[in-house]
Amino acid sequence: MERVLCSLSHNEPDRVPLFLLLSLYGARESGLSPKEYFSKPDNVVKYQLFMKEKYRNDCFYTFSYAAAETEAWGGEVLFPAEGPPNAGKPVFTIDGIDRLYVPDIQQVPSLMRVLEVTKQLATKAKGEIPIIGVVMSPFSLPVMQLGFETYLQLLYFDQPRFIQLMKINKQFCQTWANAQLEAGATAICYFNPLCSTDIIEKSLYLSTGYSVDRATIAAIKGPVATHLASGRVVPIVNEIIETGSQILGVGIDESVELIEKKTKGKITLLGNLNGVEMPNWSEETASDKVREVIQQAAPGGGFILSDSHGEIPWQVPEKVLISISDAVEEYGYYPV
Repeated sequence: MERVLCSLSHNEPDRVPLFLLLSLYGARESGLSPKEYFSKPDNVVKYQLFMKEKYRNDCFYTFSYAAAETEAWGGEVLFPAEGPPNAGKPVFTIDGIDRLYVPDIQQVPSLMRVLEVTKQLATKAKGEIPIIGVVMSPFSLPVMQLGFETYLQLLYFDQPRFIQLMKINKQFCQTWANAQLEAGATAICYFNPLCSTDIIEKSLYLSTGYSVDRATIAAIKGPVATHLASGRVVPIVNEIIETGSQILGVGIDESVELIEKKTKGKITLLGNLNGVEMPNWSEETASDKVREVIQQAAPGGGFILSDSHGEIPWQVPEKVLISISDAVEEYGYYPV
């Protein structure tokens, strides 16, 4: 905790914090299917503890799968054998927004399981290990609620219903984030890939999602890390800082060194090891990549090493994760 808080204060801790965001990977470690693994909080707690020791991680990660939030509206979740659970068919149509209401999270089993995981890990952590909870931003959640194409139609052509959906999603997101903080989460990862200029133009984000994000984050009663799930951040980095986020997830398509120079002292950076390439890395490659990122972004503090997307893929060999941890201990001690 002290190491991470020092980094958030833009100072140099003893070494660079390592956030291996191990969610689905716990199912791989346990030998259970993803569906069975996430069905019982005790499974997740057991393997969060196990993986922290095995990979020398600096955080616990309570995230299960993004589609858990759509279950609040009756959405279906598809469970592949060795990959992240995905949202099924869209939950409602554009017309259905007129009849939509804010669901009660206490009536959603998948969310209540996450809260139970958080409570148990908080008891184990005793304030010494950061616990990272996750919410989907109100602006990005409709990709699963409506489907991507339908949501873009709403965003461009039906402003009244867009505003209504954002009102509902903001209330849901704030409630869900604060419930996790109350259960013991230290900070909230705010996944918001749709705001990236990889997906929509900056002008549209500024006229729609930007105000949504500012209002939502202001109502979350704890530190927030905005993560664009590998999307580009440079064109809107100042706006993300203005939303009140304290941490920014950085993808692989932009220079972490450039972003560090643009944001020094304003926001802590999180990233940016390539999770897509990681399954094919050798141990030597993993070590080299860690050294390179640390040398680019860590001097002066304000940096947390992690992957670029927000979840370590199932297919990454354990020897690669161990090599990442070894490299952090070799190259990550300050002064870098």
